[in-house]
Amino acid sequence: MELLYTKVGTHEIEISTESKDFKDFIQRNFSIFRGKTSDPDLKIIIKKGFGKPFVNYQVEVSKHEEKINFQRSDYLIETGSDYRYSVIYAHNEFALKHAITNLYSSFIVYHNWGLLIHSSCALENRKAHIFSGQSGAGKSTAAKLSAPRELLSDEATILKIDDGKVTVFDSPFRSEFQATGTNKSAPLASIQLLHQALHNNRTNLKKSDALIQLLDKVFYWAHSPEETKQVIKLLNKLVETVPVYDLHFQKNNRFWELIS
Repeated sequence: MELLYTKVGTHEIEISTESKDFKDFIQRNFSIFRGKTSDPDLKIIIKKGFGKPFVNYQVEVSKHEEKINFQRSDYLIETGSDYRYSVIYAHNEFALKHAITNLYSSFIVYHNWGLLIHSSCALENRKAHIFSGQSGAGKSTAAKLSAPRELLSDEATILKIDDGKVTVFDSPFRSEFQATGTNKSAPLASIQLLHQALHNNRTNLKKSDALIQLLDKVFYWAHSPEETKQVIKLLNKLVETVPVYDLHFQKNNRFWELIS
């Protein structure tokens, strides 16, 4: 069984799998570095041949003593209570992608490190700007219209949240745009909640409204009151640090005139 080493955010991850297809998937989508890390933050064993093709996004979570299971029709995650040691059983690459997203999101919430936000993110003058919204709001469209600006994400944005500072990291959890593999990071300057419109307009949201609007944009599978409180605590830090706007935008790149 070959070991692969990658880094997501600030976390070093050791991955092992006997599946050639899954090994290829990891190498295509994650930045692989050579040499063994002595003390990885996460260790993941990946196995192929679970369940059936994707049915829906419903994930069942169960806890048994110090073990937590996340199960969907096409994947199963068996992990410890601190998410450091996990086994993922996946039906195919699509299931594997979602399972790793699920696991990493749970890991960073538990360790009070940060959040995964359903959004795209582009760099402007070395600062990061997020575009989020309901399904179909235009996250991918905003990413495409942001060219030639560099993208740090097009589906799931990785946020490290500290007191008074939020940092965005290059995300391997992509949809249409391949990650650069540079592990680049940048300070977060703004969050835009998208609404397609006939005219461009941007208005600042109150912090309380921003927190409520962002709650369902977090990749999080509720199963613990303590971890739910942790998500809200991190979101509160986020909206206290970074301005959140409603952005009504046309399908052209002129909305950047309101951001730059």
